[in-house]
Amino acid sequence: MADRGDGRPAAPTESTIRDWDDADPSGQTYRRVLVVDCDLTEVDNRGGVFDECTFRGVRFNASTHTDAAFVNCTFVRCSLFDTTFSRCKFVGSFFDDCTYSLMKVSGGDWSFTGLPGEDLKGAEFTGVKFREADLSGVRAPKAVLRDLDLSGAFLQKADFTGADLRGSDLSTLDPVTVTLRDARIDITQAMVVAAALGLDVRP
Repeated sequence: MADRGDGRPAAPTESTIRDWDDADPSGQTYRRVLVVDCDLTEVDNRGGVFDECTFRGVRFNASTHTDAAFVNCTFVRCSLFDTTFSRCKFVGSFFDDCTYSLMKVSGGDWSFTGLPGEDLKGAEFTGVKFREADLSGVRAPKAVLRDLDLSGAFLQKADFTGADLRGSDLSTLDPVTVTLRDARIDITQAMVVAAALGLDVRP
C-alpha cells in the first residue's frame, strides 16, 4: 500500500489487499477493497470504516474492533474466533461459511445483515440491532443472544437449542418452524411464544 506521508500506509480504494503487513485500520476508510487470505489476528481496530468491501479467508482471530463500521461488506470463509466487536456497524453485510466460536458482539447495528445457515455456536451477541436481518437456518446452540432487536428478522428454521434469548424481541419468531429446546427465555417472551402457538394467554 502507498505511504500517506506520515509513515503509515494510506487506505486503498477499489483495490486488493493480500498482505496486510501490520497496517492499522484505526481511523481509516476502505472502500470497495478485496481483502484476501490476510491475517488480522490481534488487530486493534478503533473507528476503521470498511464500505462495500469483501473479505475472503481472512483471519480476525482475537482481534478487537471498537466503534468501527463494516457497511454492505461480504465475509466469505473468514475466521472470527475470539473476535470482539463493540458498538460496531454491520448494516447490509453478508456472511458465508465463517466461523464464530467465542466471538463477542456488544451493542452496534447489524440490521439487514445476512447470516443464513451460519453456525453461531458459542458466539455471544448482547444489545445488538438485528432489524430485518436474515437469520434463517442459523445454528446457534448454547449461543448468548440477549437483548437483541430482532424486529422484522427472518428466523425460519433457526436452531436456538440451549441458547440464552432473554430480553430479545421474539415477535417474528414462529415456534413451529424454530427449534427452542432448552432455550432460556423470560416471562414476557414466554407469553409471546404461547400466543404464537395459538394459546389463550390470561393472567
